[in-house]
Amino acid sequence: MKNFFQRAITAAAFVLVLLSATYHDITFTVLFTIVTILGTLEFYKLAEKDGSTSPQKLIGAIAAGILFLTNAIYTMYQVNIRVLLFILPFVFLIFILELYRKKKEPFRNIAFTILGIIYVGVPFTLLNYILTCKGNYSPQILYGFFFILWSNDTGAYITGSLLGKNKLFPRVSPGKSWEGSIGGAILSYIVAFLMADWFTIIHLRDWMVIATILIIIGTLGDLVESLYKRSINVKDSGSILPGHGGILDRFDSLLMATPFVFTYLYLIKNIYL
Repeated sequence: MKNFFQRAITAAAFVLVLLSATYHDITFTVLFTIVTILGTLEFYKLAEKDGSTSPQKLIGAIAAGILFLTNAIYTMYQVNIRVLLFILPFVFLIFILELYRKKKEPFRNIAFTILGIIYVGVPFTLLNYILTCKGNYSPQILYGFFFILWSNDTGAYITGSLLGKNKLFPRVSPGKSWEGSIGGAILSYIVAFLMADWFTIIHLRDWMVIATILIIIGTLGDLVESLYKRSINVKDSGSILPGHGGILDRFDSLLMATPFVFTYLYLIKNIYL
C-alpha cells in the first residue's frame, strides 16, 4: 500500500509538471532540455553496467542538450537555421576526446556515446517540430500524444491484470499480455476519438492514425527499453521518479514513437518545416 501511494503521488506530480510546462514554450524548452540531458546520462550509466563500455557521459549529455536546445530556438523563436550548426563540433569532438581517455574498446565507447544522443536526444528534439507544426507554438498535439500514451499504458495494465493470459513478448517482458495490449488499444482509440473535439489543430482521422502509431510503436518502444535493461540485468533505468524508475522508464514509448508521428505529420500530412 505504501508503494501504491508513492507511485500515485509521483505519477500525479509528473503529469502536473509535464502538462504545465508544455503549455508554454519557454517552460517546455527549459524542462525538456533538462530531461534530455538527464535521460542521456541515464542511458550512459546503464551502458556502463556491462563493464565493457565507457561512454563519454559529459560531452554526450551536453551534445544531446544542445541538439534539443538549438532546435527549440530555431523552431519556436524563428532564429536563423545556422544555429543548428552548433551541434556538429560537439558530435565530432567525441571522436577526438577518445584519443586522450586511454580506455579499452575506444570505438565501442564512441558508438555508445553517439547512440545515447540518437536514442534520447533526437526523439526529444523532434517534439519541438511537433509543437510548432502549424507555424506557431501549440501544445495540442503533444497533449494528445501524452493522453493517448497514458491511456494505452493504463488500459494495458488494468486489462492485463484482470484478463491477461497470453504473453505478448515473454522473452523480453514476461508481464505483458495480448489481452492487455488490446485493452490499452481500445482505451487509446476512445481517448483519441474524444480528443478530436477538444484539440482541433488536426482532424479526427489524424488523431486515429497517431493513436495507431502510438499503440504499436509505443508498445515496441517499451519492449526495446526492456530488452536493453534485461541485457544488463537491471529492473529500472534510474531512480529519479520514486516508484516509477527513471527518465527512460517514463518516456520509453514516447522516444520510439516520436520519429514515426513526426514523419506522418511532416511528410504524409504535408505539414512542412
